[in-house]
Amino acid sequence: MTRIDFYVLASENPDAIPDFACRLAEKAFRNGLRVLIAVDSPQQAEQLDERLWTFREDSFLPHAPQNLDQQAAIEINSGEDPGQHHGLLINLCTEVPGWFSQFDRLAEIVCQHPDSLARSRTRYSLFRDRGYPLQSHKIPN
Repeated sequence: MTRIDFYVLASENPDAIPDFACRLAEKAFRNGLRVLIAVDSPQQAEQLDERLWTFREDSFLPHAPQNLDQQAAIEINSGEDPGQHHGLLINLCTEVPGWFSQFDRLAEIVCQHPDSLARSRTRYSLFRDRGYPLQSHKIPN
């Protein structure tokens, strides 16, 4: 069963979410996990691709848009079928992808913005009611 981790950021700024997603992807990569980051659109995928290149000067994260013919350690999904991915899903989508349960772990990142908090409460209740193991982590600035 998928383990679900909520990362609760201290910031109110929604831009803190993709920044933390980059940090989380880096940590997972360094621990040998394959990572799929799900976003809502190809435009968000392009923005995340750029952010993964620039979020830290001293780091390189091998990443690419998801392509079922070629695999990268960190892939960005903008609505495609996730294929054989099953490691870590970092969900940056407005909705939870219907295929999230094929992953070992799902990361939901929440900031203190009212929209983000409301979405996370709904998701937390949904996952809890379905019996998924949940963890919550408070992340300071």
